[in-house]
Amino acid sequence: MVTISLCMIVKNEERVLKRCLDSVKDLMDEIIIVDTGSTDRTREIAAEYTEKVYDFAWIDDFAAARNFSFSKADCDYIYTADADEVLDQENYEKFRILKETLLPEIEIVQMYYKNQLARGTVYNYDRELRPKLFKRLRTFQWIEPVHETVRLLPVVFDSDIEIIHLPETNHGGRDLAIFEKIVHRGEKLSDRLVNMYARELLISGKADELQRAEAYFTGIADDGKTAPEQMKEAVCVVVKAARTLGNYLKMYRYAMKDVADDRNTTSEVCYELGEYYFSMEDYQEAAIWYYNAAYETEAILNIHCGGDWPLLGLAKCYEALGIPEQVSFYQKAAQEWSEDGEWCE
Repeated sequence: MVTISLCMIVKNEERVLKRCLDSVKDLMDEIIIVDTGSTDRTREIAAEYTEKVYDFAWIDDFAAARNFSFSKADCDYIYTADADEVLDQENYEKFRILKETLLPEIEIVQMYYKNQLARGTVYNYDRELRPKLFKRLRTFQWIEPVHETVRLLPVVFDSDIEIIHLPETNHGGRDLAIFEKIVHRGEKLSDRLVNMYARELLISGKADELQRAEAYFTGIADDGKTAPEQMKEAVCVVVKAARTLGNYLKMYRYAMKDVADDRNTTSEVCYELGEYYFSMEDYQEAAIWYYNAAYETEAILNIHCGGDWPLLGLAKCYEALGIPEQVSFYQKAAQEWSEDGEWCE
């Protein structure tokens, strides 16, 4: 049977850390907790479960903290957990069986991360596979009987274990602050992080956060070298930021960059135009854009912009226009969309 090191990075998690550790401690052969600057009882609680509690000076870099925690592990595999995760009894048993039967050639085990939409910031679905268990030491192997080569891709196993995410707060402000610091330093974000930054802004960004990000995404939208997909993501942010800040001329100018591409117009831009016309009390025009958001286009950053939000917008429009049967229709459609879980992967 393999051995497993639990590696966690924590900060001010006194309310949830015990709940997490109690749910997984008996599956772990080693517990490593890296504290990034707690001012509450987090370190004291961690010390009840392990002697391996380390300090790591926070440098706005989760990867650096994770790598530090991994460097302290000694077991065959490393399991990563956040303090607001819980493993229930059914999935505890699945994990126990996995530990007893895991084949040594498996290098990464993926598990389902559930409850993503609770206080979510970047996710459009409630359940996704995530890499959670990692082989600590990787053995390189030659493959192919002729023209042999070294296998570079990891051997990944998709398990049916479900980890329940139970956040108590929204971490959007923390994450957006990190993005802002990186941009302020003039460092280049990867395409993946640009997408995550845009998602976070569209899903949970506040007016001041949108304002600070507007120039950055305007630059991406105006750069002739930007790939079409990334340009559209940037336009979505610029349009929402401009509308939120009352710069309607800029909102409309960048919205037309998206609308002109009638084959790939985004729900996000149509929804923002609906919100604008609704605020202007032009309910018939607002209804057109809400309808386009819900039925004629697809969302690329925030799935709600192509689902329940514009449907509720349509209901508001028809309420203002005095057409009650349409109000009921779109309210029901929004409710059914939410119940059906259209955002789920």
